[in-house]
Amino acid sequence: MRLDILKTLNAERAARRAAIVVTDVASGNQRFVRQSEVARDPLREVLEAALRSGKSGMAETPQGKVFLTVHVPPVRLVVTGAVHISQALAPMAKLLGYDVVIVDPRTAFATPERFPDVKLIAEWPDTALPPLNVDSYTALVALTHDPKIDDPALLHALARDCFYIGALGSRKTHGRRVERLKGQGISDASLARIHAPIGLAIGAVSPPEIALSIMGEITARLRLSPQKAEKAA
Repeated sequence: MRLDILKTLNAERAARRAAIVVTDVASGNQRFVRQSEVARDPLREVLEAALRSGKSGMAETPQGKVFLTVHVPPVRLVVTGAVHISQALAPMAKLLGYDVVIVDPRTAFATPERFPDVKLIAEWPDTALPPLNVDSYTALVALTHDPKIDDPALLHALARDCFYIGALGSRKTHGRRVERLKGQGISDASLARIHAPIGLAIGAVSPPEIALSIMGEITARLRLSPQKAEKAA
């Protein structure tokens, strides 16, 4: 890899921004494509698919065969609520390669005994979330049913480019939530980003089943095109 590309790549990785190095197989020529540049690239569809998969590999293009070296940040799952669903969701997400953080100011719930080997922050979201620097490779899930905890977390996520935002609750509960967030100045377009009721419609009943439905929906948002993810919901 050329030194100039390596330096640029290291800077992007340090900032948790995805990028792809495109190598022309025939000539060996390389070029660097930032995630922010993909939409304007002549290989847009190929590059978008590579970023969604997070996998490097060979690709056939109208310009010839290329090798795509894909660099994406580790995905993160931030959960507000150290509840029963979270106890099933955290190990499931870790198994799928997510860095998991549980945020809950209620110290009786946010304990290492209930969440072994998971990062716990026993603070209110207003304090806990800003240092985490949630970004486009972060999924945020609100599970407490407590507006004092979930609403600030959702407001924080909506102000950032999280690839997934979900909130537990019935349609009636979410309707009340929407009215509260509208009162905070949030637009209808932004509120539409919240997946609620949360998770895929698989008839989930138990906390592990609900956790499975949540991870299914998060995975669809991460790996599928927006059109296909909508169909999967």
